[in-house]
Amino acid sequence: MGSAAWDAAGFLQLPVLREAPVEREYVGIDYHRRRSVLVRRDEAGASLGMARIVNDPLVLAAELAKAGPEPDVVIEATYGWYWVVDLLREQGANVHLAHPLGNNWGNRRVKNDLRDAEDLADLLRLGRLAEAWIAPPEVRELRELVRYRHKLVALRAGLKAQAHAVLAKEGVAVPMSDLFGVGGQRLLDQAPLAKAYEIRLESLRDLIEVYDREVAMLDSELAGCFADHVGYRAIQALKGVGPVLAGVFVAEIGDVSRFSQPAKLCSWAGLTPRHRESDTKVHRGPITKQGSALVRWAAVEAISRFHGGAVIGEHYQRIAERRGRNIGRVAAARKLLTLVFYGLRDGEIRCLDRNDEIT
Repeated sequence: MGSAAWDAAGFLQLPVLREAPVEREYVGIDYHRRRSVLVRRDEAGASLGMARIVNDPLVLAAELAKAGPEPDVVIEATYGWYWVVDLLREQGANVHLAHPLGNNWGNRRVKNDLRDAEDLADLLRLGRLAEAWIAPPEVRELRELVRYRHKLVALRAGLKAQAHAVLAKEGVAVPMSDLFGVGGQRLLDQAPLAKAYEIRLESLRDLIEVYDREVAMLDSELAGCFADHVGYRAIQALKGVGPVLAGVFVAEIGDVSRFSQPAKLCSWAGLTPRHRESDTKVHRGPITKQGSALVRWAAVEAISRFHGGAVIGEHYQRIAERRGRNIGRVAAARKLLTLVFYGLRDGEIRCLDRNDEIT
């Protein structure tokens, strides 16, 4: 604070009162299913407090209020983080989502909840935190539907495999490719089975019918969600990408503009080679498989039958002849995901031949 003085016109100049800058606080939260540990740090790294709380919204809000207005809060992307992040944002916090693999401290000698929370706060304070994208609520809801559909289809496939196994035990041959098509259903109706196998097969057929109904319901719901999405329609111009796989790409990738280039999208999906470099030694291995497993599956699945069509097929053939079909498939999937990036970003894929119809 300065002292008062008189100016040239004879007016008294009062000193300007400057507010002391508010020191930023950093909060690390080690979140678990039932309880969490909160650690508060100042900009210099000094500890300002620690609390062990039950995961109750009111208790969490009360502890966060101790950190002052707009604190920087970090929480790991772990089981059930959605509601915590939403609550913290409602309370005015700048929320950061820590990537579990990017901040791996599992080899230290002492690992407990307090140390985890302290490390999270320190990584954020020092600018060394590996962050994950916080998907907005509408993207999370879309992902929930897409992932649930994928799970139901996988469970249904398991039930169908059991039905094949029951027939095999009784020596019933299945000449058709689809046991659950029209001809297959006729075979199932007439198959001579012992009582126990008949009971199991009927139960499996009933369950499969329920799964079919639920999958159809989700397909209808997702069709409404994607009705006005330009990128969703654009990427279906790629051979092998239909409504189901296009929905996976749109829901899991979310805002594609968060990737500055397609190579970063491919890296996020785990489709880029592992890279280890030290001094003059460089080791490049197989793909990392660290990222969205569902996007990686969708990209490889889209390539499996058509090999990407005319645009990507040549790329696949060239690599498959030199290094084998599996590596060729992965390389083609990476190429396809590159085109998916442009389709979602621009609403069109300009390199495609206009005569290449939607599959």
